[in-house]
Amino acid sequence: MLKQNIMRRFLYIAILLLLPLISFSKVHTEGFSESEIPDAVFHRMEGKSYPKGCPIKRSELRYLRLMYVDGHGKVKEGEMVCNKAIAKDVLEIFEELYKHRYPIERIQLIDDFDANDERAMRANNSSSFCYRVVKGSKKLSAHARGMAVDINTLYNPCVRRYRSGRVVVQPSNALKYTKRKASFPYKIEWGDLAWRLFTSHGFKWGGAWRSVKDYQHFEK
Repeated sequence: MLKQNIMRRFLYIAILLLLPLISFSKVHTEGFSESEIPDAVFHRMEGKSYPKGCPIKRSELRYLRLMYVDGHGKVKEGEMVCNKAIAKDVLEIFEELYKHRYPIERIQLIDDFDANDERAMRANNSSSFCYRVVKGSKKLSAHARGMAVDINTLYNPCVRRYRSGRVVVQPSNALKYTKRKASFPYKIEWGDLAWRLFTSHGFKWGGAWRSVKDYQHFEK
């Protein structure tokens, strides 16, 4: 009896010790997981996507591991940081994109590009969190809170047209991809799988905006 009581206590203590680990990481299907931001990942973010004095709490963000298929049909593993409020949605969306082999060229933390949006977009990178303002304004981007996701950014540029006739394209080498009736890889358009999945989860598509056309952008 004494030995059984000791074993019960041992198991109880073991469960208590494991609970923080269980809550720390939420695994969905194989290759897809959500966790608080590990120290090693946060170290990569500091001074880049997470600059000194960033008012967004680390605890408000989540680190995701995602599987995806590139345009050549090769299976790859990516990583993304987003707000915890959309983490579940993002995981479910990317699980479906992966299941249907929707092509995505790369999913890396923007910190791999020193949090330089232009460089990341030129590389056709897909990402979420980066504390920054909207280009040409003082307004915080939805990415600053990790509440937006950009997909296949080179082939789905952000296009700003001014009354003067001036057109600004981001990334700057994506002018040919502003012709949305043309056929090219990685293109996001109304009604395609990415659009259906994001909008069904309550995201708004930047490609439907009036003043700016941000074809890569989904925000909530």
